[in-house]
Amino acid sequence: MWFEPTDLLKVEDRQSGRCFVLGVPSELHKYWISQNLLDRLCSEISSFYNSPFEVELIVTGSSDSLDESFGIDGLESENNPEKAAQSQTDLPKPPSLPPQPTVSFHSNQAQHREVLNPDYTFSTFVVGRNNEFAHAASFNIAEHPGSEGYNPLFICGPTGMGKTHLLNAVGNHIRQKFPHLRIGYVSAERFLNECISSIRRNEMDKFRMRYRDRCDVLLMDDIQILGRGEAVQEEFFHTLNDFFDKGQQVIVASDRMPKDIKSLEDRIRTRLEWGLIADIQMPDIETRVAILRYKAERKNIRLPNEVVAYLARISKRSIRELEGNLNKVKMFSELQGLGINLDLARRVLATHDDTTTISIEDIQKLTADHFKVRVSDLKSKSRTQPLVTARQTAMFLIKKHLDRSLVEIGRAFGGKDHTTVMNALRRIESSQSKDSDLKRDIEDLENRIHNITGV
Repeated sequence: MWFEPTDLLKVEDRQSGRCFVLGVPSELHKYWISQNLLDRLCSEISSFYNSPFEVELIVTGSSDSLDESFGIDGLESENNPEKAAQSQTDLPKPPSLPPQPTVSFHSNQAQHREVLNPDYTFSTFVVGRNNEFAHAASFNIAEHPGSEGYNPLFICGPTGMGKTHLLNAVGNHIRQKFPHLRIGYVSAERFLNECISSIRRNEMDKFRMRYRDRCDVLLMDDIQILGRGEAVQEEFFHTLNDFFDKGQQVIVASDRMPKDIKSLEDRIRTRLEWGLIADIQMPDIETRVAILRYKAERKNIRLPNEVVAYLARISKRSIRELEGNLNKVKMFSELQGLGINLDLARRVLATHDDTTTISIEDIQKLTADHFKVRVSDLKSKSRTQPLVTARQTAMFLIKKHLDRSLVEIGRAFGGKDHTTVMNALRRIESSQSKDSDLKRDIEDLENRIHNITGV
């Protein structure tokens, strides 16, 4: 299928990835290869180097006879074995590229195009109350892949909360402890695109072999997009069954629960809910401070305590926002040649701190109105059940939306001990999944808080 003379001119690093630039002698060569071979070339080169590549064709005008190069060497080669053999010896050798790290499907089998991030490990994951269960479940699976009751593991949480970090951490840990296991790490979008491409090219046998026969642990990110295609869901369903039948581990991540993924087939949804679901929420103020200090240390940034507190307070949407704000402050200080202080941080991130504030007293009043009690009752020592629920809900909302310390929250409720506040937070967190009425009460109150703050 090679047409002489087709020359490798250069390999470029572009924003979209690496690109092979091939020189062809005429527009006819360019058109024919583009229409018949370009997809195959891209696929084969990407597979060979275990990394996505593009191919660009440029007409160089360097050619012998057009009939000789295009017609005889190419189209007539199958009828002229001697000529075909001669052409084969003239093929350029693959360019000397640095070897790609073997992390996904790492064996002598075909390599996958997505690789694990070596920086995403359990040791670099900051554990807090918002993610400790997901972290513990992921680590346990990494120690015992395929264990009953943990298959599949479904990691759920908003964007930028560390789901991808945990997926990579599991893969890196298993690769180190169980080097014989073949790890397949793939985004659901890649799985979807490869499945559609394989159907179009009538290569489903290769697709199934790649995921079912050449993979012992499957890690799939952003699984919520699988609701887009019926044929893809069919393949994913049978892939899941194949892994479960063999006792092989599956871990998936999503920004929503299985029941909330639109158009997902019930048979897939029930299998995803069959194992263990680990939820990740936005980290509280203490965890955000710990994450910020860790990332600042990794980047060799010296942050005063007041800057750490300020960045942690205004970065409420995701860990990515937290790190992004840190990078903005760092870049501005370097460009201006200024030291990092609170005034600098406030100037750089002024647009992030433009929300209306809400106080402890405001949340106490909202909660008291919702539960039809008095604010003074929330601060009393009464232990009647309706009042305890209202008091604990108010403590939970204050901690979540104002990031106040346990001691400060306890003081606002008549001098309660910090352990009382801690127990209240744990009870509300654990009760939400079981008590639909309580969950609805909290959602209603949070909507009212959002209406006030605008976030």
